[in-house]
Amino acid sequence: MGPLEGVRVVELQGIGPGPFCGMMLADMGAEIIRVDRSSAVGQKASATDFLARGRKSIAVDLKNPEGVETVLRLIDGADALIEGFRPGVTERLGLGPDVCLERNPGLVYGRMTGWGQNGSMASAAGHDINYISLSGALHAIGEKDRNPTPPLNLVGDFGGGGMLLAFGIAAALFEKQKSGQGQVIDAAMTDGSALLMNAVFGIMNTGHWNPERGTNLLDGGAHFYGSYRTKDDKHISIGSIEPQFYQLLLEKTGLANDADLPKQMSRQDWPILREKLELIFLEKTRNEWDAIMLGTDICYAPILTLEEAANHPHNKERGTFEQSDGVIQASPAPRFSRTSPEMPEASTAAGADTDEILSGIGASAEEIESLRASGAIA
Repeated sequence: MGPLEGVRVVELQGIGPGPFCGMMLADMGAEIIRVDRSSAVGQKASATDFLARGRKSIAVDLKNPEGVETVLRLIDGADALIEGFRPGVTERLGLGPDVCLERNPGLVYGRMTGWGQNGSMASAAGHDINYISLSGALHAIGEKDRNPTPPLNLVGDFGGGGMLLAFGIAAALFEKQKSGQGQVIDAAMTDGSALLMNAVFGIMNTGHWNPERGTNLLDGGAHFYGSYRTKDDKHISIGSIEPQFYQLLLEKTGLANDADLPKQMSRQDWPILREKLELIFLEKTRNEWDAIMLGTDICYAPILTLEEAANHPHNKERGTFEQSDGVIQASPAPRFSRTSPEMPEASTAAGADTDEILSGIGASAEEIESLRASGAIA
């Protein structure tokens, strides 16, 4: 099941955003064939490698011409390809877009990089933190008078990278239904993280965004939009932006009785108002604040640990997390009314499905044995 059932994707094994893209497509029902390095054969599959769930694996030596030809045979019958190498690497391997699209004109060729396929930094090494630095995203994240705070690697690798490529592949597959033609997708984490910042760029262009971190509406500067410590050394979050929600926050915290309280949008008074709320929230435990605020229109939630999130009643009711193979992981999302995807199988070891995959594209037992003897597959 799943809306992408029947779609076949070849994934050249990589790390981070490429596998995340493959996970998203597999979650939606696509068949993902991961091309692993032959040198990885013998390594055990990890039950906690969630980005690799829902794959079949073939182990190939891409330095062997017969290995490259084997991958091209897979690509001949594929709808899409995912690769996350530096620009020019697949071309040198003989698996570049020109070669693949000549053999399969309907192929959607998805390329995942940090800087993009062109530009002065295209060939340089980098990681999530560098890509979101160049797009301006990292500068906006963090506390006032402190260094920028990396938001894990969610903004570059996963949101602005793997998710952007998955969207691009889905869009290109939709367009292919009309044109019959494939195309190349250049998904760069610099582009994707910049795109995620468009709402902030919009505020900036109105003159209402202060370049100083921790002084704006959504970056922790506003006392009514941020996190607070509780009596038991846990944390809660408040997002009472709208006036009616803010009024409810004042009522539940007792600040509504303060006749001299500054106005909500008096920016110069935000630090004073934050101090007042900090002292108030320290008076009760997180559970006590939950009893007062959770489920109201204050826009409130406890800040849960990863373990707590998996066991929260709301997440359990929605099935946000699922226990599979003895480990907790996030379930496929979003939800569909008809083509509801199922939890994909756990990751498989490199090369575990080599014979099955090759048989599926018409290779005989003799051909498979010959490829194995030549070292093209493992």
